[in-house]
Amino acid sequence: MKKQLKAVVLAAGKGTRLQTEGCDLPKVMRVACRRPLLGWVLDAISFINKEDIIIVAGYKREDVMAQFPGYTYALQEEQLGTGHAVMSAEGQLRDFNGSVLVCYGDMPLLTRATYETLVSAHHEGKNDCTILSGRSDERLPYGRIVRDENGGFLKIVEDKDCTAEEKAINELNTGLYMFEAEKLLPALKKLKNNNSQGEYYLTDVPAILKAKGSAIGICTLELGSEIIGVNTVEQLMQAEDILRRRDAC
Repeated sequence: MKKQLKAVVLAAGKGTRLQTEGCDLPKVMRVACRRPLLGWVLDAISFINKEDIIIVAGYKREDVMAQFPGYTYALQEEQLGTGHAVMSAEGQLRDFNGSVLVCYGDMPLLTRATYETLVSAHHEGKNDCTILSGRSDERLPYGRIVRDENGGFLKIVEDKDCTAEEKAINELNTGLYMFEAEKLLPALKKLKNNNSQGEYYLTDVPAILKAKGSAIGICTLELGSEIIGVNTVEQLMQAEDILRRRDAC
């Protein structure tokens, strides 16, 4: 029997570094090739039923909801980290026993094929959590995937916390995951915010699950420019240029 699938799309951010020239749109509503960033993401995951896509909105959520009607919405009042964002969708996931894709509304370059590969790897591996990692020549401040002596998942180390040895690892954490809902929700409750940002990090969830004996898989792809998220005006311009070269505009 085909496993039920939902997606949680994190789209609550203000995008302060993108708010230039009087533009105060939510980050995911900034436009690349005449489409909001979120539109590119929703198109790429359109193999999931629309009613099963949960958009976590926050800053100026009315603008997002008006532009993208027909989706399920969860509200993140305060932006207290990626783990907190997924916690905001607990009400929509509480009675769900299938698989959950967690992705981001500000990553317009990831393709449908990449998302589908991650979903397939998760189900084929019978994992409780599957991390999408990518190798890329792009210089990005992403966390590193640290593996154990057998090549399995050990931990994720944020870029700012990496040792020199860890910094040299070229396997980057994209921030995209597949989870089994029944394992995800209890793990989210164990997240702590005892870090310099005072935030709840989704990157801590795989280690929490591993400590409980859950099966953690890693889906590693050569992602190249797909891995780029949009946080700055320069990255927005870069994303638009890549989309144009793909003839997507």
